[in-house]
Amino acid sequence: MLFWRKFEDKLAAVYIQQKVRGFLHLYNGQEAVLAGSLHAMDSEKDRMITAYRNHVQPIGMGVDPKRVMAELYGKGTGTSQGLGGSMHIFSKAHRFYGGHGIVGGQIPLGAGIAFADKYFNRDSVTLTFMGDGAVRQGSLHETLNLATLWQLPVVFIVENNGYAMGTSVVRTASHTDIYKLGLGYEMPCSQVEGMNPVDVAKGLEPAIDLARKGGGPSFIEIKTYRYRGHSMSDAQKYRTKKEVEEYRKIDPISQVLEIIKQKKYASEKQIKEIDERVAKRVRECEQYAEQSPFPEDNIMYDVVYQQKDYPFIPHKIQ
Repeated sequence: MLFWRKFEDKLAAVYIQQKVRGFLHLYNGQEAVLAGSLHAMDSEKDRMITAYRNHVQPIGMGVDPKRVMAELYGKGTGTSQGLGGSMHIFSKAHRFYGGHGIVGGQIPLGAGIAFADKYFNRDSVTLTFMGDGAVRQGSLHETLNLATLWQLPVVFIVENNGYAMGTSVVRTASHTDIYKLGLGYEMPCSQVEGMNPVDVAKGLEPAIDLARKGGGPSFIEIKTYRYRGHSMSDAQKYRTKKEVEEYRKIDPISQVLEIIKQKKYASEKQIKEIDERVAKRVRECEQYAEQSPFPEDNIMYDVVYQQKDYPFIPHKIQ
């Protein structure tokens, strides 16, 4: 979690320097959700799909963080050769299926991945993440209906950080307990505390186990919080600094660090060594991205479909 935080802090810094372009949605504050999820799932066979706040998830799934940072730089050594950018990190090899810029677009795709696993009798579960704003999309309800009807091995996870961009949950619906949406489809559903990775893991393990045993999908709302804005361009006028500071008191990284100290799992010297190792790793990622070349122009043409009888110009740059 510390590495993910520092990795994104560096992204925020280079974004201001215009080395990373476009939108940048940071995960700061929500790290316990991913940490707990990774602990509960089987990283050797389970799958993950999420929205556009998606830099640290692929790292957690095993993608080289150097390649993730290079992708944000738009470099040819990135996860998608620099063509995807911040919102579209992807790695089939590590079972991470994006990174989707369309709000709620990943929800039916997650169910589709789970459908394929069931169809081919693969012992895998798909964790499909979404924000609290995405649950207002009609595609969610269509997907929940079919996922339940077909008993798909998928766990739908709402990362409720309190705000859909700059709009609070209380302003978007007549109810604030998002997890209860699952009740309409007779789907197991629950609400989980999302600022502590242990709570997240305990909350997800039964749902993942149920899906793996053929019991169908679950709908889990994880209450979390983001310390930065919706994106780097967010002025955050919808909340106060005091509110943010209150949530910083239950920062997932601070909570875990306190437990480590209380239980004496590591000495002060070892903790300092971890801090130094994390800082070194982040520097290595930055240097790799800085030194990597931009993709050749022909890459833009070589990754799209080619029509053999296209009558005007050759499809690919020679």
